[in-house]
Amino acid sequence: MTTTAPRLGNALARLLILAAALLGTLLAGAAPASAHAALTGSDPKDGAVVATAPKEVNLTFSEQVAMSADSIRVLDPAGRRADTGEIRDLCSGSVVRYGVGLRAGLPDGTYTVAWQAVSADSHPVAGAFTFSIGAPSTTSVALPDQAPGGGLVGVLYGIARYLAYAGFAVLVGGGAFVLVCWPRGASVRPVQQTVVRGWLTLTGATLAMLLLRHPYTGSGKLSDAFDLAGLRTVLETKTGAALTSRLLLLGAAALFVAVLFGAYARRTDPKEKKDLSFGLALGGTVVAAGIAGTWALAEHASTGLQPGVAMPVDILHLLAVAAWLGGLTVLLVALYRAPSVERSAVERFSKVALGSVAVLAATGLYQSWRQVGSWSALTGTRYGQLLLVKIGLVAVLIGIAWISRRWTRRLAEPSPVGTAGPETPAVDGDLDPDEDLDRDEDLDGDLDQGEDLDGDLDQGRDLDGDLDQGRDKDEDKDLGEGSEAGAPGGAGGAVDPVRAAQLARQRAAVATARRKRERDADPERTGLRRSVLTEAAVAVVLLAVTTVLTSTEPGRTAEEAGRSATASGPAAVPDRPIDIRLPFDTGGVDGKGVVRLSLDPGRTGANALHIFVERPNGKPLDVPEIKVALTLEAKGVGPLPVAPDRIQTGHWSASGVQIPMPGDWKIQVTVRTSEIDQTTIDKNVKIG
Repeated sequence: MTTTAPRLGNALARLLILAAALLGTLLAGAAPASAHAALTGSDPKDGAVVATAPKEVNLTFSEQVAMSADSIRVLDPAGRRADTGEIRDLCSGSVVRYGVGLRAGLPDGTYTVAWQAVSADSHPVAGAFTFSIGAPSTTSVALPDQAPGGGLVGVLYGIARYLAYAGFAVLVGGGAFVLVCWPRGASVRPVQQTVVRGWLTLTGATLAMLLLRHPYTGSGKLSDAFDLAGLRTVLETKTGAALTSRLLLLGAAALFVAVLFGAYARRTDPKEKKDLSFGLALGGTVVAAGIAGTWALAEHASTGLQPGVAMPVDILHLLAVAAWLGGLTVLLVALYRAPSVERSAVERFSKVALGSVAVLAATGLYQSWRQVGSWSALTGTRYGQLLLVKIGLVAVLIGIAWISRRWTRRLAEPSPVGTAGPETPAVDGDLDPDEDLDRDEDLDGDLDQGEDLDGDLDQGRDLDGDLDQGRDKDEDKDLGEGSEAGAPGGAGGAVDPVRAAQLARQRAAVATARRKRERDADPERTGLRRSVLTEAAVAVVLLAVTTVLTSTEPGRTAEEAGRSATASGPAAVPDRPIDIRLPFDTGGVDGKGVVRLSLDPGRTGANALHIFVERPNGKPLDVPEIKVALTLEAKGVGPLPVAPDRIQTGHWSASGVQIPMPGDWKIQVTVRTSEIDQTTIDKNVKIG
């Protein structure tokens, strides 16, 4: 039976275009990296109005963070620094809190707190909020629009992360495929090139991440990638140590690759090869686990619940991914570019992939519980939604792998009596026109046994020196069978380059037709190649989802941060006046402005209400009517109407406003700027 090898052309192009489109859609829709740590509280709180200037500003986080000397900045209404620049570590037990001192004698007004730090799982986090001393005021502080880890540097860092995962999978999975499944592949050049390229990709991506780390977590400027002081700072961090360790381990991996494709490939004695194989397997496993550990030590596994268990589980998870996807990549290359691949090698890899899937299922289940924690987080957070996409892709990949196993079993079945030929011992890839063209079968009815389709028509003849101008095809065939290499090409003795090019095109067409005939004659091998190619395309997208997932805030942490933010309330400070700002636009002439509402003392019982209506430039705006209503939706209380009195232009007030019980109250303000133009705006605050 002849072998088949479908061309990479149209089928591969379509699959790669589809994979690239899915990858682009995924990365385009990905938000800038949000990280494991989240701000869960502050003192003063966001939007608070305090009577006197506090001595310091404190921030509380859900997880440990790394702070620099400039991580917390407090800016006055004019944009000047109001803090001393001295970061204080106030952590105690499980409470992660940092503070910065404020200068003495700060005037009244609205102050902006801008903070930026690096989460313990290596991702940058940042944010800002305001509080006021005495009374709110306008502020000229303009915060950067770019999120931490965003911009061009963020994109480049994300690409480097993806390439690092891909290079690791090909390097580790490719080496394992050769040692465990196909020892003969150590001497196959396309396989060697694939594994070496995996090493080069991982090394280059690691170096890029090391250089980009400083601007990625700091300024966001690409030029800072070559700042030696910044690089020195990165090397002192946990992530810098992990990347440096990875580079050192890649040096050991280079030695492994050199021995695998050098001494191991040249060994012919079975005992010596077995001993060397054992040593390579042991050393390779240690190096691969060490490289996988550089991710576990610096990212999600190293923080949160049970890090002592999570890090070994993460290492096993990465190794299983590499064994499956990396081995699949090398198998695909071997099927298309190697002269042949033994059926036994495909069957052994099928067993390895099955074991990898089992390990992935067990470790993935634990990681999902640890990072998500609840069904609501699985469906209601970005991390949980990405995890569902990943699970779906894995299910698709397993289904395609099952189809590949069916093709493998069909290849292993003996050929029935009376078929076109004996069972071939290998799964052939695309044949080189200069190799394996002599066959024991007549392909098209006019070729004798042993005749070469495209190389033997001119046996012993040098095309560059033996073609005679004007000699026809039949004469060329006769000359190829009877002339000596290097002899003059007939009576004229001249070489016709046009005729030589024509004959070369004819021979290429014959070779192409022969390969197509072979592919069409063996649907089992065609099916195997197509199913493996489809697996590889899905694996590209799966790896992209995994990369985005590792840079996304886990669902458990996102829910905890959300609960903390809800509990603290958006703009309330117990026993202190509540002050909120509500922009409005009634749509009419002179209908835009801001309502400043103050509720004093901001607790249950009687309160004094003051409302200031201002134009966009901060000047008072006289409006015909202001109405206020308070609603406690959780208890079904309200709306409680409040009718403030006009005191002067832009100032309205009401005394004895009763708040019957504590809770999250909705304050609704209706502003009428003309006889027909009015709007209602609202905000929730926690009172009591």
